[in-house]
Amino acid sequence: MNLIFSTAIILVIAAAGCACPPHKMTATAATCNVRDFGATGDGTNEDTVAFQKALDACAISGGGFVVVPAGKYLIGSVQIGNRTILRLEKDSIIMGSPDLNDYPMMDVRWEGRWQPGRRALIYSANVDDTGIIGPGRIQGNAAVAAPQNPRGVVVLEPMNCKRVRWEGFTVTQGGNWATHPTFCTDVLIENVHIVGGRDGIDVDSCKRVRIEHCDIDTGDDSISLKSGRGLDGARLGKPTEDVVITRCVLHGRRFACIGIGSETSGGIRNIRIEHCKLASRTFGIYVKTRIGRAGVIENIAGKDLDILAGGFLKINLTSAGNLNTEDDPVEGLPGFPLGRNFSFSEIRAANCSKLVDAREISPRRPLEGLSLVNISGHCKQGISLANMSGVRLSGIRVNGCTGPLLSLTNVQGSGLVASK
Repeated sequence: MNLIFSTAIILVIAAAGCACPPHKMTATAATCNVRDFGATGDGTNEDTVAFQKALDACAISGGGFVVVPAGKYLIGSVQIGNRTILRLEKDSIIMGSPDLNDYPMMDVRWEGRWQPGRRALIYSANVDDTGIIGPGRIQGNAAVAAPQNPRGVVVLEPMNCKRVRWEGFTVTQGGNWATHPTFCTDVLIENVHIVGGRDGIDVDSCKRVRIEHCDIDTGDDSISLKSGRGLDGARLGKPTEDVVITRCVLHGRRFACIGIGSETSGGIRNIRIEHCKLASRTFGIYVKTRIGRAGVIENIAGKDLDILAGGFLKINLTSAGNLNTEDDPVEGLPGFPLGRNFSFSEIRAANCSKLVDAREISPRRPLEGLSLVNISGHCKQGISLANMSGVRLSGIRVNGCTGPLLSLTNVQGSGLVASK
């Protein structure tokens, strides 16, 4: 992805020898080097000031690349500006500082609502054409990540940005969410490797997101799609929409590979998951929310998926999701989340714990449309559905089930007879 700049003048920061290109940026464009701004890269002395100076110089010059050469760079929170790409060269490692004072307090988005918290290790807000490219590594620090209220430090957090690009680097998260794009449009996350104990990518009220060729091994959801929580999220009404997750290898060691929720109050729609390998402790795809969170979850499609561990699909629209902070529920029937138009095909299960568990759906707001087509393999438990209309089952060929392949309560549709 190239970035096109309209500025006609190249400004040179003479003291640092930095010429940031204002026109078409390529991988070989002139850039700002953090070492020219005083970064030592010795892993001991803090390089926060040098990093911020390089990032700012590049942004005010019209944009370009900020290069991080090989070395270990200890930094606190820094902010990426407009039309600026951070380029991590081979054997470069950015290490988050263990000092909370290196991460300013601000209003942050956390589990679907705004509250006080620490600024991310690498943060951007209200800018365009920004991102990070590899092949280096970014390491969050567990000492500053863990607090929930106020929120601790996440690693990467672009806020209200347009055209965000992350490509070809590694993130170790350090005990909190690894990455959290929020209110962003046109996001590309490609060939990124994420390892840690919490969520890998939390897409929060974003539009047009593509996640491809990523390898994510996390203790919680590998990828989570969110859109606000309770009355505040419903009032803002900012959905996560038009998301493609493709050709990824995902391992949710403690929870799901792809979590849709549990903050869904602004809506989740137009999600496509394809050509992925999923191994989880619970389910490869887990749609989770609860009564009072409102929101419509619609047009969720999965195709050509390998389920290597755990179950395949869980849908809970009544009672799932965290209660770490007090809810502000949407009252009455409008607070009941609605699922609509879910479609999955060409699913291969290897020693699957449960194929589909979709029973926690209120009869007051049934799920409208579920298609399961061409699903094969070995599963210990089959398909359990409740309170749905417009269901289509076809080509369900699995073996190894203990108990019935199909368990149905208040379900209308076609193909509602077990087949092998």
